[in-house]
Amino acid sequence: MNKALTASSFSNVGQGWKRLSEKTVSGKVQQKVKIEGKELSCPPLEVFTIKDLQILKMTPERENNLSFQMSFVPKEIRLLTNLTALYLDTNDLGEIPPEIGALKNLRRLTLSNNYLRSLPAELAKLQNLQSLHLANNGFETFPVVICQLLNLTFLDISDNRIETIPPSIKQLRKLQTFLLMLNCVKFLPEEFCCLTKLSCLWLGSNELQELPVEFGNLIMLDWSHNYCSCNLEGNPLRRPPIEVCSGGPKEIKEYFATCY
Repeated sequence: MNKALTASSFSNVGQGWKRLSEKTVSGKVQQKVKIEGKELSCPPLEVFTIKDLQILKMTPERENNLSFQMSFVPKEIRLLTNLTALYLDTNDLGEIPPEIGALKNLRRLTLSNNYLRSLPAELAKLQNLQSLHLANNGFETFPVVICQLLNLTFLDISDNRIETIPPSIKQLRKLQTFLLMLNCVKFLPEEFCCLTKLSCLWLGSNELQELPVEFGNLIMLDWSHNYCSCNLEGNPLRRPPIEVCSGGPKEIKEYFATCY
């Protein structure tokens, strides 16, 4: 999605939501709705009749809106089949309805700062999804349905309570950014090393004692030149020790080569 947007027009509809027409730098017009205030806690159903809607923001952006957070996503969300971006972060959501699977054009989905513990199986239908934000929820296990989102390039599931990563993670071969810090991950499967397009990986503040043997094959994570591309601080690493890890993939690969 082209983020360089310029508002060409907007109109207030009701008291708490706005409909905007935005033009991208390429000249394409996108329809956007932003819901705020009291309307946010119970979204007006009229919004779900806008068939050409592409961007829907239902998240409080100001401190004085936090008392009007959403506690559920209306099932009518299924009607917005042209959505490319859906923002639902910083609400009181405990679940996402299966109807979200109807949004097959969705490329960006933000669900951070909620109370989610699982995701519906229907999420796997979102095969155009590229960016998924799940930070600061209640996940204790990694939602395996994520591994079916084959076009995902960005995943943030930091600040949860996840302990393990499933071997099926290897299916996310287009993943470039994976933010997994502030969890309870104790073990990474060898299949993790199939994510060879990773350029940013944050694993800080977990419980990792060792890395997979093939971890050194993640050559896009050359944090000897760009430390921000990989973060392992706050782990009780022993194999390899953190001082070896600081040397990047080459030193990690050499370390394991001498161990076997």
